[in-house]
Amino acid sequence: MKKHDSFNSYQTLQVGSQTYGYHALQALEQAELCKLSELPYAIRVLLENLLRGEDGESVTRDVIAAAAGWRASGVPALEVPFRPARVLLQDFTGVPCVVDLATMRERVAELGGSPDQVNPLQPVDLVIDHSVQVDDYASPLSLRRNTDLEFKRNAERYNFLRWGQKAFQDFRTVPPGTGIVHQVNIEYLAQVVVPREQAGALLAYPDTLVGTDSHTTMVNGLGVLGWGVGGIEAEAAMLGQPVAMLLPEVVGFELTGKLPEGANATDLVLTCTQMLRKYGVVGKFVEFYGDGVANLSLPDRATIANMAPEYGATAGFFPVDEQTLRYLRFTGRTAAQVQLVEAYCRAQGLFMGIGDPAPSYSGHLRLDMSTVEASLAGPRRPQDRFALREAKESYRAGAEQSLQERLATEAGKRHPVEGGAFDLGHGDVVIAAITSCTNTSNPAVLLGAGLVAKKAVERGLTTRPWVKTSLAPGSQVVTEYLTQAGLMEPLQALGFHLVGYGCTTCIGNSGPLKPAISEVIRDHKLYVASVLSGNRNFEGRINQDVQANFLASPPLVVAYALAGTMNIDLYNEPVATAPDGSPVMLSELWPSSAEVGELIGRNVSPKMFEERYADVFTGPEAWQAMSVQDRPTFAWDAKSTYVRKAPFFDQVKAGEPPQVKDVEQARCLVMVGDSVTTDHISPAGSIATDSPAAKYLMDQGVEPMDFNSYGSRRGNHEVMVRGTFANIRLRNQLAPGTEGGVTRHFPSGEPMSIFDAAERYRAEGVPLLVLAGKEYGTGSSRDWAAKGTLLLGVRAVIAESYERIHRSNLVGMGVLPLQFQEGQSAASLGLTGQERFEIRDLAAQLEPGAVLTVVADDTRFQVRLRLDGAQEVAYYKHGGILNYVLRQLVA
Repeated sequence: MKKHDSFNSYQTLQVGSQTYGYHALQALEQAELCKLSELPYAIRVLLENLLRGEDGESVTRDVIAAAAGWRASGVPALEVPFRPARVLLQDFTGVPCVVDLATMRERVAELGGSPDQVNPLQPVDLVIDHSVQVDDYASPLSLRRNTDLEFKRNAERYNFLRWGQKAFQDFRTVPPGTGIVHQVNIEYLAQVVVPREQAGALLAYPDTLVGTDSHTTMVNGLGVLGWGVGGIEAEAAMLGQPVAMLLPEVVGFELTGKLPEGANATDLVLTCTQMLRKYGVVGKFVEFYGDGVANLSLPDRATIANMAPEYGATAGFFPVDEQTLRYLRFTGRTAAQVQLVEAYCRAQGLFMGIGDPAPSYSGHLRLDMSTVEASLAGPRRPQDRFALREAKESYRAGAEQSLQERLATEAGKRHPVEGGAFDLGHGDVVIAAITSCTNTSNPAVLLGAGLVAKKAVERGLTTRPWVKTSLAPGSQVVTEYLTQAGLMEPLQALGFHLVGYGCTTCIGNSGPLKPAISEVIRDHKLYVASVLSGNRNFEGRINQDVQANFLASPPLVVAYALAGTMNIDLYNEPVATAPDGSPVMLSELWPSSAEVGELIGRNVSPKMFEERYADVFTGPEAWQAMSVQDRPTFAWDAKSTYVRKAPFFDQVKAGEPPQVKDVEQARCLVMVGDSVTTDHISPAGSIATDSPAAKYLMDQGVEPMDFNSYGSRRGNHEVMVRGTFANIRLRNQLAPGTEGGVTRHFPSGEPMSIFDAAERYRAEGVPLLVLAGKEYGTGSSRDWAAKGTLLLGVRAVIAESYERIHRSNLVGMGVLPLQFQEGQSAASLGLTGQERFEIRDLAAQLEPGAVLTVVADDTRFQVRLRLDGAQEVAYYKHGGILNYVLRQLVA
């Protein structure tokens, strides 16, 4: 029992022969602070976290009492410290985390401390899944060739991660080729309830987490509360710092009925995403309930939870119920663990039973699932859903107005591809990818895709020759059940060979198109498309040659690979023509839910999960053969272009207090509109040969064929700062008529790359800022979108609104997030971006939500300080979270 327990919440629970201690939520009800049955389940999890974390300082009795006062009618404006049970990393965002920790170890030693002071205080799992790229496809050798290239390109990073695994305590690495982080999480890593030894006794508590991938929310489908944070916040959480958060509103989403024939979980989540974006749930939790929830399999729930970032919520939560227990047994969890989950959740009021009254919610939505129909989303945003029956019209309508006119005048015009017996035109689908964590955790949609392929092959159909096809499952279990069901062969017959176990196309690792196809697309400025079973389709993300990207279910991915075009009505027009000349309609290929259900019952078993995860940390031979440094600090290689010592701690001196400086005579580096994503700010995909990052790499002797991607080089700040704002689709209003990382230097007016301009301003001693529109920083939880912004010399960002993770990342790096007053924008204030900007007396005004005055030449306007709590103010004063933590270690 811990020292601080103001509510006498500590109880014991007998499960079989084992006794567990736990902190009972009923203690809050007994203190007449709340009625548990009226609180959303997600809020109950947060309250348990506070009860267990009470320390008299960061968590006091008053904080717990105030949080227990959560009411649907009005949530108190309360900052609470959340201490997750564990931290989850993927390799793109995980490598910079380990680089920072390694650098911090070195800096602690330089300042007189012990490197071992820098160690995770919470369990950390890193899953390597973002590095494999689709270079080779449509071949039985694709997996081997892509894996070989992956290890060749990423050997330095992988050696570094192996050092981290050995050097840091409570740090595990799941090697390449195992699966996608979120699928490995729900199938193996997540426990739902954690049993942990504490002071000689076993303590049970909810499994909670934060992760460095936006789609960490997928595990919410399992009743595990977790969400994506920036790598900076994740590092702080590893080092024992709480994640500061405002007590959230919780929107209840009632599901009724069940999905009709022809619709699946992908169609459901695209519908939910559209509804929730329209409703507005940014910064809120969404909790799913209702009679229809029982009709959703756990993978269906995980599909919906996965896309919380797309509908804008912090988390999309499904409480623990009988379906959860069934899934835990199905995926090979031990009987003892399942027994603990059920007993603990029932004792705590965290178990949702059929017929239980719904909690009170801050707002409500309702969806009758029987109304869901086959859907896609695109061409640029996941929330832009349209029905499959409207796809032909929606494809063109999604293009910009000037492009729509060209599509109309050039309709039907096609261009021959050199060396190929085919030609290309607008609307052709050049990438069809079964990819991403969203869908590949779901046997129903994967087996459904296999059945579409089987029926197509039986009719003699083939994939159109210009389509790049790929299958990248979320875990090795997927290929096992596809093989067992006899569906790998027909998928391969259509070119959907296994290309790797990883994110691939959805993260931008689609690999290059054939040179002849790229040439025709570029020469004729063709508006071509990709169709992928992913969760992100932002501009410039999927492939540099492809402007229109559509999210769809795996069965539809196969259908569009057969059709080869978006200019088709798959309801009324044939998908393709069979060799005998007969038309083949989609309805002839589409499997029934009974067919899919029968295949799942016969071909997916707990034994598959038990066997595949028995040696999950072993990895392939190439991984095992790597030599590993055995030392507490990392031996940096000065010649490395992948892993470099981070520059973020150079200015921290022992005993020296931080100083807050005013923003004086600042210039605008970048001025952008609405919905600028972290892909725009810090792209993860390929490195253009004419970019500042490419010049740096070539100066280091790296040939273009070995550039790899920005994502794979996130351990090297020299590459990443040059890649900041380098997305080929970025539209900087300071350089009108251009796309890409271009700006103008002021007062000279000279056009140049954003990096070169930043370097010139640095030499002139001029601080910088960014002007932005609504939803700035939408998308993936990329710490480099904030780190790169800082390293360019940007002191502040002024936006109309922010996505949650990027705003907190800016704070975490010591960049000031400011927000225009309601109804105001750069345009309404007449700002051109050519002004000089000043914010005076800043140190004296640093209070959460304070109103500050910005002077831009002759224009004065007010902005709201988006430091949303006292802890964020403290972080900012220290120049960011990591500097704050470092100063605590060497104080």
